[in-house]
Amino acid sequence: MDDTTDRTRRPDGTGATDISARLTELIRTEIAAADGLLPFDRFMDLALYAPGLGYYVAGAVKLGRDGDFVTAPEISPLFGRCLAAQCAEVLERLGGGDLLELGAGTGTLAVEVLKTLEHRDSLPGRYLILEPSPDLRERQRTLIRERIPHLAERCAWLPRLPETLRGVVLANEVLDAMPVHRFSIREDGGIDEVFVTERAGAFLEVTAPARSPGLADAVGALQAEGFTQAPGYGSEINLRLPPWMKALSGALEAGLVLLVDYGYPRPAYYQPDRTMGTLMCHRRHQAHGDPYSHVGLQDITAHVDFTAAAEAGVAAGFELAGFTTQASFLIGCGIDRILSEAPDAFDLTPGAKQLLLPTIMGERFKVMGLTKEIDGALCGFSIRDLSGRL
Repeated sequence: MDDTTDRTRRPDGTGATDISARLTELIRTEIAAADGLLPFDRFMDLALYAPGLGYYVAGAVKLGRDGDFVTAPEISPLFGRCLAAQCAEVLERLGGGDLLELGAGTGTLAVEVLKTLEHRDSLPGRYLILEPSPDLRERQRTLIRERIPHLAERCAWLPRLPETLRGVVLANEVLDAMPVHRFSIREDGGIDEVFVTERAGAFLEVTAPARSPGLADAVGALQAEGFTQAPGYGSEINLRLPPWMKALSGALEAGLVLLVDYGYPRPAYYQPDRTMGTLMCHRRHQAHGDPYSHVGLQDITAHVDFTAAAEAGVAAGFELAGFTTQASFLIGCGIDRILSEAPDAFDLTPGAKQLLLPTIMGERFKVMGLTKEIDGALCGFSIRDLSGRL
């Protein structure tokens, strides 16, 4: 049996092949409606989030050994315990508040953060989750009821951002899954956009002068800073980031937004020898660069331009509280002490190494803090603040 069918089968009996075929037909329809040139960001949006069909919403097992990738909360509970330390510091300064997790995966991070905050006598009023996947929402509910049933009533799932919030917003590996536009530079210096079309029943990409609103101006701004100028240079850009930050700022009255993801400051993101961008796909724990295979059955991601995240955040009304590596952030949150005090410290040590070692996650992943109405330095950025590199 094809194991992708098994992993993706839904209660109505629909399997991976059926879902992928229906999603493929939907994308073909949109290509036709776009006169044969579908902007890549729309293709990525459909591949990941098309209702009932996209990778994140169709019911596939995505996380863990039986999925396609693993995230820090799944690697070690130390990750959640450290984030809880940062949350506790902010909640104390606010005199209480709520937590909001964007894209809560299996619910593992929510469980560990709540357990740790309970132990520290720093529980939030509510733990809110904004999760686009119906399947993952049910998995999160189940895990929370099983692991921390006495705290389940504090948890609530939202269909959209709350109107107002005081507290902490957690976004672990959220920005990398935002649809991006892709572009390339022509021999004459002009800006082309990457589009998706169909030929002989297969999806493939083509380039044509940029059509998507704002794309040419955004790439032109990069060129004015000295980036993306060489003919043949190609990369991606997240045009959805500024409106997303604006919406987040409109919801957060006071508190901290914590962004954890893989990415670079802009000079490293658009360095001259990174001529093909950072787009990656993940399937069965293997990374590759073909977004047009296994449509709807694989993750599609792009690294985060953290300079763009900081600029969008400040423009939306946030203050940049810090930017650092995941290793430095976890150390600042006291991972050494947390590990030494854990009764199962020996068992936790391998996971700690994965979180901290520079060749695994320690340097590849970065953490950014954006604040409103929070005074003073934050513990997570006390060891090493790299904001000057943005």
